[in-house]
Amino acid sequence: MLLRLIAILAWSLAAGCASAQEAPPRIIAIGDLHGDYQAFENLMQEAGIIDRRGRWAGGETIFIQTGDVPDRGPDSLKIIKHLRKLQKQAPRKGGRVVTLVGNHEAMNMTGDLRYVHPGEYDAFANRDSKRVRERVYDANRDNIELFYLERDAELTSEDIKTQWLEDTPLGKLEHQAAWRPDGDVGEWVAANPAVVIIGDSLFVHGGVSEKYISFSLNEINDAVAKALTERSTDPDSIINDAAGPLWYRGLVIRTESNTTRASDMGMSDTQTPVQLSIAGEIELVLNTFGVARIVVGHTPLLTGIAAHHNGRLIQIDTGIAAYYDGTKSFLEIKGGALYAHDNGVITTLDDSAAGDGDL
Repeated sequence: MLLRLIAILAWSLAAGCASAQEAPPRIIAIGDLHGDYQAFENLMQEAGIIDRRGRWAGGETIFIQTGDVPDRGPDSLKIIKHLRKLQKQAPRKGGRVVTLVGNHEAMNMTGDLRYVHPGEYDAFANRDSKRVRERVYDANRDNIELFYLERDAELTSEDIKTQWLEDTPLGKLEHQAAWRPDGDVGEWVAANPAVVIIGDSLFVHGGVSEKYISFSLNEINDAVAKALTERSTDPDSIINDAAGPLWYRGLVIRTESNTTRASDMGMSDTQTPVQLSIAGEIELVLNTFGVARIVVGHTPLLTGIAAHHNGRLIQIDTGIAAYYDGTKSFLEIKGGALYAHDNGVITTLDDSAAGDGDL
């Protein structure tokens, strides 16, 4: 145990100091959007990132969206198209747009469509969609029938086609094609980082757990990109792992599903480590990457942006989307100070804002 802790400390000291970057004039960060374009547009205008025509107006600001653009709402494609446009416009004014990979981006890329809003499919439908759907059915009729007959051997061919058409609304095939690794959306997502350091802040969708503390930022991002490109459904893959950067909630709250176990660390039961407290794990991440704070989405707090552990952890998923009916918010970092903008109310986040123990 002692040797393991010494090794972790040595790694953190070696990796930490060189990680922080020069702070930009201004950072704006927005959490999970879940297909709500209107909320996205309103917040971007309020933050001065876009003008009334949707063009970049943020100057040298760095804007970060921390993942989970899709699912639960109908307008993910509209948000993605706008983000991509801003990614091209911002550098011309000295700014930058960073879009992180969230667990819902990974779900869409790996075919987990449980939370896709019907409006998402509508957004991809076009005048050829009906013809394309018929062609796909005709080309795959035998396999489709076998699939449905395994579920109900009494189904007729007519029943199966009716059910398949119901299960495959117009635009769904185009949606799935776009989210493949070689598709227009999937290729863009796979090229985005899962974790970044801007100034003295580390931004990640879920969190960085002790399990991944020996990975550099590049190694985390490369592993995520590789798993997305391979459309990995392995539960131990970094994009599916409960302790991975897309899913981890352990920096915010502890449950049985996100507690790091000995097996997760590649250790035997006889080498079982003492589980770090939330505060201890946060401190480990900060020391390892040489940052002052971690900014996360993923775990919603509908009352607004919150600072935990004396400002070392900032929680910015506030249920922005209509699905959650939470707080419309964005985080601003400027001149070394942090400001929460919650439903138009500005609050300074400082060391006294929260001194939580293990939440």
